[in-house]
Amino acid sequence: MTGSGTRSRENTRARLLEAAALVFAEAGLDGATVEAVCERAGFTRGAFYSNFESKDELFLELASTVGAERLAAVRARVAELTESGALAQDCDATTLVQQVMDSGSDDRLGVMLLSEIRLRALRDPAWGAAYLKQEQEMVAGIARIIDDIVASGTMSLRLEPEIAARMLLIVWEGMSVRGAMAGLDDAQLRRTGSAELGRLVTLLLG
Repeated sequence: MTGSGTRSRENTRARLLEAAALVFAEAGLDGATVEAVCERAGFTRGAFYSNFESKDELFLELASTVGAERLAAVRARVAELTESGALAQDCDATTLVQQVMDSGSDDRLGVMLLSEIRLRALRDPAWGAAYLKQEQEMVAGIARIIDDIVASGTMSLRLEPEIAARMLLIVWEGMSVRGAMAGLDDAQLRRTGSAELGRLVTLLLG
């Protein structure tokens, strides 16, 4: 495939993912149809099926994209804080977590999407396996960020980075879901778990 052809395919996939996110927000995972996604994106069913085998594959990739964007935002923010010297041994954990969370891309759509996928994963073993694989990739990504912080020499951990990463992910997910239930807006969602994550980080630091 030529360079222009590759870019065209990538653009088509990106537009389908964007349309899927909008349709999902309106109709939920079960109510969102391939036809609705295609109509919103301005493509035919043929264009859809040349990029995704099924609606399930589309939404699993959408969930993966949400996670990847979140990790990228956190990694970039941590790099900025490291360069500025904010990641010092005497820094306040809650303030640090707040600074990192404020840079994230967390929103109600992401919380709703992941919650519905988790519910589907409980009912469908194949989805369950796919979800757990994605979650492990997320944990590994968080662990690498933690590793980088520890390697900078500014902080030390009481636990292995992967264990710490899983604990942070569990607390963040729990607080995000409860915040969404409470009707918090996107900015509030990014802040709601900061205090709890800050307390957890304080316990994890050596």
